[in-house]
Amino acid sequence: MKDRTLVQIALYAAIIAVLGLLPRFDIPLAGGVPITAQSMGIMLAGVMLGAWRGALAVTLFLFVVALGAPLLAGGRGGLGVFFGPSVGFLLGYPVAAFAAGLIMQRFRNQPVLPVALIAAVIGGIVVLYPLGIIGMSTLGSLSPLDAAKACLIFIPGDTIKAVLVALVAQTVARGYPEALISRGA
Repeated sequence: MKDRTLVQIALYAAIIAVLGLLPRFDIPLAGGVPITAQSMGIMLAGVMLGAWRGALAVTLFLFVVALGAPLLAGGRGGLGVFFGPSVGFLLGYPVAAFAAGLIMQRFRNQPVLPVALIAAVIGGIVVLYPLGIIGMSTLGSLSPLDAAKACLIFIPGDTIKAVLVALVAQTVARGYPEALISRGA
């Protein structure tokens, strides 16, 4: 792996961590899974870095969290976070980033804005939610159907995050296209 690739992966892991500084919103209906800005970082990592680099950035972030760094929204960290109702989302983060990055790579010759929006929605909602639902129903106090219903509360916010990610990708593509690594050869 080249030095530049390592820096890019570390940078996006840091961006996800910084998004954890924004306050989380606890929703009683969601079985203990909070609304956070970090899912936007997951979408961004995949859209900007591509499938493998995006997934590696998210995996690096989760590794540091597992080591105990309080980088999740609300200052959470340590192995304990992987034994709560959010576990499906946490373990799904690399998969979501990979899916978003894969879409960006497959459609690299198409306009950035719509592809980035579709990639963020598919990775950050369509791929991530089923994994989150499994975690909520396995380690939360919800049935699979109730967990799926609870996830409906996340859709408006995650859609807004996907739009913001697409706008960032479009802006970067116009000003500094080389930074949109997922569109490279």
